[in-house]
Order: sequence, then C-alpha cells, then structure tokens
Amino acid sequence: MTYPLLRVEDLTIGFPYGTVVHGVSFDVHPGETMALVGESGCGKSITAFALMRLLPPGARIQGGHVIFDGVDLAAAAPHALRDIRGRSLSLILQEPMTSLNPVLPIGMQIAEVMRRHEGIGKAAARRRSVELLELVGVTDADRRYDDFPHHFSGGMRQRVMIAMAVACKPRLLIADEPTTALDVTIQAQVLELLDDLRRQLGMAVLLITHDLGVVAQWADRVTVMYAGRVVEQAPVRPFFATPQHPYARGLLDASVGHDGEAHYTTRRLNEIPGSIASAAGEAGCPFAPRCPDRIAACRRAPPVLTALGPDHNVACIVAAGTDHVAVDR
Repeated sequence: MTYPLLRVEDLTIGFPYGTVVHGVSFDVHPGETMALVGESGCGKSITAFALMRLLPPGARIQGGHVIFDGVDLAAAAPHALRDIRGRSLSLILQEPMTSLNPVLPIGMQIAEVMRRHEGIGKAAARRRSVELLELVGVTDADRRYDDFPHHFSGGMRQRVMIAMAVACKPRLLIADEPTTALDVTIQAQVLELLDDLRRQLGMAVLLITHDLGVVAQWADRVTVMYAGRVVEQAPVRPFFATPQHPYARGLLDASVGHDGEAHYTTRRLNEIPGSIASAAGEAGCPFAPRCPDRIAACRRAPPVLTALGPDHNVACIVAAGTDHVAVDR
C-alpha cells in the first residue's frame, strides 16, 4: 500500500460572508492523476488555491489540514511555502495569457523558476529552459526563448505554462482547467503532453475539470464536488459504470460521450433541474432541492461521506442506506 503524496483532511475555507468549502477530504497518490470534478461554482478552484495557500483577498482556511509530503501546508510558515511552491508543488492556471508576464520574454519566466529554486546561473538556466520548451513541443525553441507571450497562440502559451510548472520536476502538479480556452484538437494535445510528462517525471497530477470526457480518458480516480462539499469519490471505471450519488448520475446523463469513446451519443441528454446551491447555504443536503431521490431526512443535515466499497465513498443517505459506515479520516 502506498501512502498518499497529498492528503487533504476536512479542509474548510471561508469568506467574511460565510463558509464556501466544507470539510473537503481527498488523497492523491504518487504517480496518479486524480480528477476534481463539478459544475462552475462548486469550489474546485478555490480548493486548489488553498492547497497552494494562494487564496484571494478575504478568503482564509478556517480548518483542516493539507499534508503534502509530510508537511502541513495549511499551517506552514511563508518561507517554507516559498521553497515548496514551484519546486515540488506546481500549479497551471486556466488562462495562460493572464498568468504570464506580458512584458518579459517567456524564456526568462521559465528560467526564473530554476534560478530561484535550484540556484543555477543565467547561462545554465537558459539552456534548461530551451530544453523544456523543446520537451513541451515548442519548435525553434532557442529563438522563441526571447519571444513575448503575445507572440504565441493560446495552445503554445499553455505549453509555456506547462514548461514553467515542470521546470523543477515537481512531485505534484495541480492543473486547474488547463484546456478551458483551447479548441478540441489543442486540448487533446495538451492533455496528452501532461500525461507524457507525468510518466516521464514520475509526478502526480491533480486535474481540476468539469469535462467528464477528459476525466474518462486521463484520470485514475475521481472526486466529485457540489456546493463546496465532496459528494462522491471512486476509481474511474466504477465511477462511470455505477455512479452512486444522484448529482454524479445527473452529470453523466447531461454529458456527451462520457464513456470516453470518440463518438457522440444519440440518446437524449437530461439536464439537472434548478441551479447550484450556495456553498454557504441552508442546512441539510445541498443537492436536495434538485434531487429526484430526496426524502424528508435529506433536509435535516448534510450527509457524511460513507464507504460503499474499496475506495468508493458517497455522501448520500439514500445511496448509502443503513449498512455502511462513515469514512474515518
């Protein structure tokens, strides 16, 4: 049994107006790709920023632990975080044009990471940066080292972001919707590149997405979030074969080609009625107002994450029944 590289335990995040992430727990094991899935507004991205301690103004971690390689990042000192971020733990953001510095050549931005964390000289950093650009598929890399972000297409800018993220061979890469602004062809190329790098560098990937086709093809395990809570966790095959939470089933019913095959289905796509609940909202199960399986007990208290089988957990009193036990973190 391998121990998790990252263990998130009861992570709770709030703003002055209320709590938006409630007791989120999940593990990421060495070398795997774990997908964090859900609608926009469910708390995926802010959870990722909390792992890096890069929360927006006003937000703070209210409780829980983020254990990365034996260090609790939620309580780590700022100088310790600076040594970890960019070296053993890296982040790829959604929109590379707003993440890259528009007034610096892209090569300098890649080299800066290595000079900060590895202490190498300017010439060595340039050589390594060119090698990284070649690794991620940027042609004529030695010349393009001196180009600025606006000289690159969206797909090429995302490749530059990936080169920066893997420059120091991190143990865990957090990819927050890394293909959102890209067309389908470029999206596939970027995801294939990430998977190749994962194998070459032996790193784990936390992939944050709402695209179940991406999850089916590239992830090993899935954690589904709704309204700031984890509602289901499972390996990919059991998840797509027999999703247990009504929200997870709704996501699959509303998606095209969620089986990971390269075709479009002719079945009718069913929408989930209503809109996503506020993460700072009412008592009870947050999905209850939209749930076709709800019972009176669903309105009383949020369900706890319950083990249905090996590595398959669900937060639903109807799906769990009475024969299962709460997950002990």
